[in-house]
Amino acid sequence: MHKNRFSRVGYVLAIAGSAIGLGNIWKFPYITGENGGGAFVLVFLLAVFSIGISIFIAEVILGKIVKKDAVTTFEVLSPKKHKYFKYIGFTFITGILIISFYPIVIAWILHYTVLSFTTLPASVDLAEKYFVNYSQTNLLSQISYFTFVFFLIAFIISKGIKKGIERLNNMLIPALFIIFILMFFYSLTLSGFPKAMEFMFKVDFENFDTNSILIAVGHAFFCLSVGVVTILTYSASISEDTHILKATLFVVIMDVLTAFLSGLIIFTIIFSADANVDKGVGLVFITLPAIFSDMGFAGTIFAIFFFLALAFAAITSAVSMIEPAIMYLMERKGYKRLKATITVSAFAYSLGLLAILSFSNDFKDYLTFYGRSFFDWLDFSTSAIMMPLGGIAISIFVAYIADKEVIRKALEPYLGKFLFSLWLIVLRYLTPFAIFVLMLKEAGLVSF
Repeated sequence: MHKNRFSRVGYVLAIAGSAIGLGNIWKFPYITGENGGGAFVLVFLLAVFSIGISIFIAEVILGKIVKKDAVTTFEVLSPKKHKYFKYIGFTFITGILIISFYPIVIAWILHYTVLSFTTLPASVDLAEKYFVNYSQTNLLSQISYFTFVFFLIAFIISKGIKKGIERLNNMLIPALFIIFILMFFYSLTLSGFPKAMEFMFKVDFENFDTNSILIAVGHAFFCLSVGVVTILTYSASISEDTHILKATLFVVIMDVLTAFLSGLIIFTIIFSADANVDKGVGLVFITLPAIFSDMGFAGTIFAIFFFLALAFAAITSAVSMIEPAIMYLMERKGYKRLKATITVSAFAYSLGLLAILSFSNDFKDYLTFYGRSFFDWLDFSTSAIMMPLGGIAISIFVAYIADKEVIRKALEPYLGKFLFSLWLIVLRYLTPFAIFVLMLKEAGLVSF
């Protein structure tokens, strides 16, 4: 049985790999600058260390207590009169939907990594034309990279906990931080660093409002990879000598540090080049490539490191999204790991192909519904509806439904009585309310 368990370090790096994703690197920097800099960072940190960490610990302890797949976990811990709560475990479906479109972005990243070795677009206008043309017309290249990414993810998953997931994260997470640290020290030598510090951390209440608070809470929730039972599933393979609170704090700090480092690096580059601040896809695939091109040889090296770091963060997150479904098929349906991997991967891959086609000029009219492309619907349904619902369901289950003595006995040795009581209060009252309001906002049902 031990061969199917994470080592203590392996577990920490695996859940760090799950939590640290593209949102930390390309979303956090922009939303920080747009929503009041230091004021936003303060609210984000408060949200991470209250709402985010409370549900994170809830998933960890559920996995550690039962040591089974998500559906079995909720089934075992549900009182007889509340057996329908076992269906919370099926939130792993959210992960399958995410893994269908997430590798498309990884495919773009790999394409730009290769492009960095040759010629990046020389201006923002050229970079924008290149990206639009590539995403809308170059289906063969996108599908080729997408297929490679999917085979890589499936291969890693098929190798299991120790030889696949742990080995991957033991290599890529340290490599990711080494790359970021090297890039950060180089950023210190550039003229834009002081302005980047000011942009991200100066308290600016003129750009900070109620909406900013919700954005900070939302990012705190999403950047920890909670609500899709990935942390629960990884924690089912936790080693007995792992200290839950220490492991959780280490992962959360690594997650926040990645966001801060990436923000300082990205905006130092942008301000050093006197470029405009863009967001999301535009920031990574349009603004930065043009700046890297203008930096000459140093820009080439920087581009290669930057896109490799993005790829590492994305692949470790992608692997975690697929594992809960694999474990379910293995433990509940008796599938061998290889068969389970092929089954889940084939379904997600098919959805991913449709998502790629929904960008293309030839097919987008057939794959656009109510003003959103198939890709956009996958993104919207998972981030605005399914992940928040999963988060609310998990917090309510642990706070109200599961046997409190079972939870207390498992968790109090790590938290102590005071922190356990505080954690339960946050999980019982603050977390469901905050996530529900966030879900209404994300779904466009309320505005502030």
